[in-house]
Amino acid sequence: MQQGALGLVVERDVAVPMRDGIVLRAHVFRPDAAGRFPGLLLRTPYGKPTGGYERFVRAGYAVVTQDSRGRYASDGDYVPFTVEHTGDAEDGYDAVEWLASQPFCDGRIGTLGASYNAWMQWQLAKLRPPHLKAMCAYTIPLELTEVDYPGGFRPGRRIKWWMTTMAPDLRRREGLPPPHTSEEARQLWDEVEHGRWLGLLPWMEVVRHLPARLARYAEDWLGEPARTPWRFDVVHGEVEVPNLDFSGWYDHCNGTMAHLGLMQKNGRTELARDQTKLVIGPWNHPGLGQRQMGDIDFGPAAQLDLTDLMIRFLDRWVKGVENGVDAEPAVRYFTMGTGQWKTATTWPPEGLTEAVYYLHGDGLLDGEVPGSEAEDRYSYDPQDPVPTLWTRDLFTVPADRRQVENRRDILFYRSAPLEEEVEVVGYPEVVLFAATSAPDTDFFARLVDEDPEGRALEICYGMVRARHRNGLEREDLLEPGAIVEYRIRLGATACCFQAGHRIHLEITSSDFPNHDRNHNTGRNDLEDAELVVAEQRVFHAEDRPSRLVLPVEA
Repeated sequence: MQQGALGLVVERDVAVPMRDGIVLRAHVFRPDAAGRFPGLLLRTPYGKPTGGYERFVRAGYAVVTQDSRGRYASDGDYVPFTVEHTGDAEDGYDAVEWLASQPFCDGRIGTLGASYNAWMQWQLAKLRPPHLKAMCAYTIPLELTEVDYPGGFRPGRRIKWWMTTMAPDLRRREGLPPPHTSEEARQLWDEVEHGRWLGLLPWMEVVRHLPARLARYAEDWLGEPARTPWRFDVVHGEVEVPNLDFSGWYDHCNGTMAHLGLMQKNGRTELARDQTKLVIGPWNHPGLGQRQMGDIDFGPAAQLDLTDLMIRFLDRWVKGVENGVDAEPAVRYFTMGTGQWKTATTWPPEGLTEAVYYLHGDGLLDGEVPGSEAEDRYSYDPQDPVPTLWTRDLFTVPADRRQVENRRDILFYRSAPLEEEVEVVGYPEVVLFAATSAPDTDFFARLVDEDPEGRALEICYGMVRARHRNGLEREDLLEPGAIVEYRIRLGATACCFQAGHRIHLEITSSDFPNHDRNHNTGRNDLEDAELVVAEQRVFHAEDRPSRLVLPVEA
């Protein structure tokens, strides 16, 4: 035990026994004061934080950060979330109840954490530990392979995550050579090896370079990417406590937004259904709460103190403080283009209408149904894919799409300058009539806000892998040359296209390495290395009206 600064007591690597005798280890941060305090638990496979929770402690909480099983200081074997039963639900339950029984704790428990750490919370919550009162589980999608991007493996971020975040500690445990820390592995990635891994063909080869405890799970998932191990369709119905979720328009995990509506429908208690909340800003995965993403400053209104929001939420549902949180709307979301925050009772908001913009052969996007027009064509060469415009750390930012305007494998469609603003809220959709020379290929659609000075700000995008156009669990190969109707749901957004701006739509067939390249062969792209050029055609005619459908405020 050590005396912390400004009234904090810190205990390091406290042993927490699990029901099967395995010991997990945790840091404890608590007020240096007499009495008992409500507890907050963060469980993580990333190495338990050694600080950063002073504000929670000064707000009157005892905070415990714990290494999950088989990670860092904790005993046992690590099982990743690529399988349905990992043991993390039971470990989480036991950790909650252990914390509630400690002499410094008053028995009321909340949980914290983002991404994988959020998944940890949902797992324990489904078992309903008696002392759990509320969660702050944020930015975790509904499933391992995201339904918003059917069929696409997202190699850039996944490979880097395996190599630099998950593998080092397992290499240490297995007695393999360094790197043994994430810091060492990230430096090696950035300075030496990122090109090697991002250019790997086929992707299945990566498993040979992972430690054994990770490799077998990675291989199983790559061999069966349509599996659905997380089963939130069942989890939500077992959760009794409310959750506070955060997300961002540029967060690659913004499938988390779907938890709200499903909890409102399926939560086990009225409290869970009525008091689960969602806050959405113009943020990406590591930049939640910040005003600036990449080169774009969304203004002071975009910046929120998420710690303050969590403390208020936990004060209400863990401590029982009557602070008005229960009377606040279920959703707060930031509208890009106006900088305004709005509220809604669910996500997406109710009462929206549709604005339809048709694609034309002259690159025009307007409300007129096309007549008889020649199709547009481009070649998609997986040896030269459209590059992802993101950060060095492989996180999405609101990119300026002028950087790719020179490419001949992107079709650009633009509206005339808008006479009045168009406020888009929810999930845009592109209905695309297209043909390809390949038995399988990809189509991407990207919505862009083009201002009068020409800057083309990415808003959101979607994609479809042709063989999975009817569902991730199905493989329906194409007849080369056949014209097929694709429905491409774009990611969530709230954006006001101002008067004088243009609505800009891109159609292409790659976004690499955010998504793996479709090899255009119809074979398993994760196991086969051959790359073939596909000749793509996009149609816009009265009987094949390719179009952009925007959900807009009525």
